[in-house]
Amino acid sequence: MDPIESASAGLGAGGDVFFILMGAILVFAMHSGFAFLEVGTVRHKNQVNALVKILADFAVSTVAYFFIGYSVAYGVDFLVNAAELSGSSAEGASYGPQGVDLVKFFFLLTFAAAIPAIISGGIAERARFWPQAAATAIIVGLVYPFYEGLVWNGNWGFQDWLEGTFGAPFHDFAGSIVVHAVGGWLAFSAAILLGRRLGRYTKDGKLIGFPPSSIPWLALGSWLLCIGWFGFNVVSAQSLEGVSGLVAMNSVLAMAGGILAALVVGRNDPGFIHNGALAGLVAVCAGSDIMHPAGSLIVGGVAGALFVVMFDFCQRRLKIDDVLGVWPLHGLCGLWGGLAAGIFGMAELGGLGGVSFMSQLVGSLAGVVYATLLGLVVYGGLKLVVGIRLTAEEEHRGADLSIHNIGANPESEIPVR
Repeated sequence: MDPIESASAGLGAGGDVFFILMGAILVFAMHSGFAFLEVGTVRHKNQVNALVKILADFAVSTVAYFFIGYSVAYGVDFLVNAAELSGSSAEGASYGPQGVDLVKFFFLLTFAAAIPAIISGGIAERARFWPQAAATAIIVGLVYPFYEGLVWNGNWGFQDWLEGTFGAPFHDFAGSIVVHAVGGWLAFSAAILLGRRLGRYTKDGKLIGFPPSSIPWLALGSWLLCIGWFGFNVVSAQSLEGVSGLVAMNSVLAMAGGILAALVVGRNDPGFIHNGALAGLVAVCAGSDIMHPAGSLIVGGVAGALFVVMFDFCQRRLKIDDVLGVWPLHGLCGLWGGLAAGIFGMAELGGLGGVSFMSQLVGSLAGVVYATLLGLVVYGGLKLVVGIRLTAEEEHRGADLSIHNIGANPESEIPVR
């Protein structure tokens, strides 16, 4: 390779490294959004726990994904010398020039760590800390990477079978199913096994409202997630050559559709409105690279309405105490997004084509069934062996004092003498 070609290749690799790194930072910032969304939704006595839990889960996820999860999904490990990892030696060719695969790990780690962050909102206010940390290690090390590799790396021939049977592989560009539906249905199982919070329902089953502690914190969490989502979706191209402005436009339109639908169906409720934006973004992930913007607007609008209706159905009819509504938001809107990619991604509806509705149906349902069953296995096993719920006294005091020995506003909580 002559010097000009070498310099051009280095510039291209460096551009990809920087591009993916910026995406990873944006998605990492989304985790603060998860934290503040939970802080604003839970009661004041559980705010510290929400903040600590999300950050600690990210650290546990990093270790589990580094040593086990990434290898399960992609067959790549990092237990070699730094010269190989950075691509500066001949042996390092498998990690890409300038260590491009290292920033891909960081980027995909932020996706993997979103799974326990999603689950956290469903099991808030009554889950024990260390059993949840153990669940995070198992889920990010083994459970999530298996399905991730199945879809995004073609492991075990699943995608080949779908393409051979239905004419196209399962399409999930940025994780409506791989991340959101899997996280939401894992949370569904965990919330059922944990049971309802104390005082959430009367003896005759009537729902008792627990008001959120802070609408501003809740809104901040939603804003942070919305901003970071453009790294989540756009940078899923994972190269400058593959990046598409269509993904960004589709994300904006789906977000707007989710907000407007939640605004109307939710009757101006601020919690529904701010989560409506997220519902639209969850749903558009799968097909954001192939749908027409008008189709994305519809997909987001359906998701926003679906969240409002199913949040109420979950709490009042099913009587499942899913604190932040992560099952309807991520589980159901994610499922809708996987199916919607097979509808609005078709060329006949203005999309780019190359998708099969049957492949979308089978791939989406496979993710839902897998996550639900593994959620029952992981949380059921922990419940049997060590227990996963705070005692009634600890829950009454709140997770902040019971787990962390400090409240959200320590100075104001000191008795005046």
